[in-house]
Amino acid sequence: MNNENKINSSSLAKLARLARLEINKDSEDNLIKDLNEIIGFIDQLNEVNTDNVHPLSSVTGHELPLRKDEVIDGDINEKILENAPEQISGYFVVPKVVE
Repeated sequence: MNNENKINSSSLAKLARLARLEINKDSEDNLIKDLNEIIGFIDQLNEVNTDNVHPLSSVTGHELPLRKDEVIDGDINEKILENAPEQISGYFVVPKVVE
């Protein structure tokens, strides 16, 4: 990890404003130190050579079984509408929300 601080008081204030966080002055120094350590760790990860490494969607290499994407209606419209407090022509009646 390099000793260069990438997060300072002004950048922390900007981050806090963007995230809509209120940061106490007492904890500001500790937060700056912690954020710089996190950025240092990420910088270490960026040094790893990943040129010939393919992205993984699973570490096991197994593929999930696929099923046919079939659309079924269910034919239970009447049964569902029995639960509606009010219905008209086979549709739910809801209160108007936009004027």
